[in-house]
Amino acid sequence: MPAHDPPAIGDHAFLSDCHSLALVGPDASVEWACFHRFDARSVFARLLDRDIGGYFRIAPAGVFETTRRYLPGTNVLETRFRTPTGTVTVTDCLPVHEDPDHPGRPRRRPPGHLLLRRIHGETGEVPMEMVFAPRFDYGLTTPFLEPAADGLLVAGGGADTLLLQSDLLPLLPHADGTCTARATVARGEERYVALTHGEAGRLQVRRLPTPELRSRLQETTAFWERWTARCTYRGPYREAVVRSALVLKGLVYDRTGAIAAAATTSLPEAPGGERNWDYRYCWLRDSAAMLATLAGIGYTDEARRFGEWLLRTTAGRAEELQIMYGIGGERLLPEFRLEHLRGHQDSRPVRIGNGAWNQFQLDVYGEIVAAAGYLAERNGLPGPRGLAFLREVVDLAARRWEEPDEGIWEVRGGRRHFVFSKLMAWSALDCGVRLLERHGEGVADARDRERWARARDAIRARIESHGVDPRTGAFMQAFDSPALDAAALQLGLRGFLPFDDPRMRATVDRIDAELTRGGHCYRYRTDDGLPGDEGTFVFCTLWLVNALARTGRTAEAEERLALVLGCANDLGLLAEEIDPGTGGQLGNFPQGFSHLGVIAAALTLQDLQTG
Repeated sequence: MPAHDPPAIGDHAFLSDCHSLALVGPDASVEWACFHRFDARSVFARLLDRDIGGYFRIAPAGVFETTRRYLPGTNVLETRFRTPTGTVTVTDCLPVHEDPDHPGRPRRRPPGHLLLRRIHGETGEVPMEMVFAPRFDYGLTTPFLEPAADGLLVAGGGADTLLLQSDLLPLLPHADGTCTARATVARGEERYVALTHGEAGRLQVRRLPTPELRSRLQETTAFWERWTARCTYRGPYREAVVRSALVLKGLVYDRTGAIAAAATTSLPEAPGGERNWDYRYCWLRDSAAMLATLAGIGYTDEARRFGEWLLRTTAGRAEELQIMYGIGGERLLPEFRLEHLRGHQDSRPVRIGNGAWNQFQLDVYGEIVAAAGYLAERNGLPGPRGLAFLREVVDLAARRWEEPDEGIWEVRGGRRHFVFSKLMAWSALDCGVRLLERHGEGVADARDRERWARARDAIRARIESHGVDPRTGAFMQAFDSPALDAAALQLGLRGFLPFDDPRMRATVDRIDAELTRGGHCYRYRTDDGLPGDEGTFVFCTLWLVNALARTGRTAEAEERLALVLGCANDLGLLAEEIDPGTGGQLGNFPQGFSHLGVIAAALTLQDLQTG
């Protein structure tokens, strides 16, 4: 890839140590990085502005071709450069090692917030060039650069400080806040570049010995290999399932157990469009579904820790539930526009924060209770505080199901009676009743069961009387509205109706005929109060995969799953959306919901084939 070509959304690799994250382009350029927290102020943000965002690139000085891969079963990236004079690889990771007291949990040796880059000469000799151009606070701050010793450089400004340690020498700082270096790497040579992040005034300036850097790379590889070895899925899609699990694990903020919906902010749903949102937060819906899915392939510790985080964050008070929180548990997530950034592919505005934080979304109740029920069957009931919280959530669904809400898609055109929202209120009550039947008064008492069952049955009657299009017999997006919505597929997937019910078959057929393009599925095609267009939703296409499989159309389901996986990048990563015309990726990247969908579809196909 020529160095001057800006990478597309889907061209990036994803690195995580479960505290910090980075996206790396095909030319080993770090285009996005947030240290300490996924939602922290960026250090590199060229992903959102090619001119002022900042980046950190190590690549041959001349022409080259690249291939890349993750080391098998890891989040360790290897980029191989082939040049006319030789071949060299750059290996990137955010170092971690396994917590000896908690297998599967990452720990970091001090200094803890570290990006490690290894350059290894494979053949011949390759002139390598490094460009280090940090820009703090989403590109607002151009740092000062101060040489500290041979091969060490401090970059500071605002609340951030970086220490660059480089075996590519000499380091040449420039007045514009950029540092460069050029050095020839010969066959068999190994050089390291390490970047440490710290708060202003608190970063210790010291050199990390080469054996320690080598050891950290080995520890990181071993950590991820051990983690993926515990995946219980052994079916034909194992490679895609393992990669998806690695993405989900990489989005878990280990300090709290919360899971971010995606690694980025403001990557557009259409080039040049305005649908650019910050997804670096914890949506309860997404998180409950993702972690239940992880538990389904052997990763129960992540699900347990999310449950603990939820109780802490909500203080066990269901009445105060929000649809989303900061990954540290923050409730206030005001939305701001960063007017100085031009956005990816000139897609403005760039936003931080998310104005949907105070919306009412009825479906959250169902997601929480369904995930709790799933985990209870495998790990037993939660403790007394957890049970009290679940009772309150089910009670809320019983009390509030008749209210309109903003729905799963967070429309900004006013509240409506969305069918999916009512379905998930029904699911909360149905799961509550079933938990009570299986576990007795440890969950609730007989009066609760009667009240919950009565509300559950009333919701069913309302959905069946007001949620079906009388003309086509298919379920609709909202009560008494003929518009279609892919979320109606969940009526079958959540067990509200069997897929052989004529209404479910009509729903699947209409969605497949009217909401898909080139096999990819849109959420809906109606006005939602927002300007601009969007791509097809990966997760909706994967819902359709599940629905097709459960209606007996297994071959079609497998074809659609192959279609989605064919749109993943060379590393197996998926964004939120797909442009059905080009197959290009759109929206924030990588997207947890998309990778959750891959795992769920693979499990569905496996269950149908074995059961």
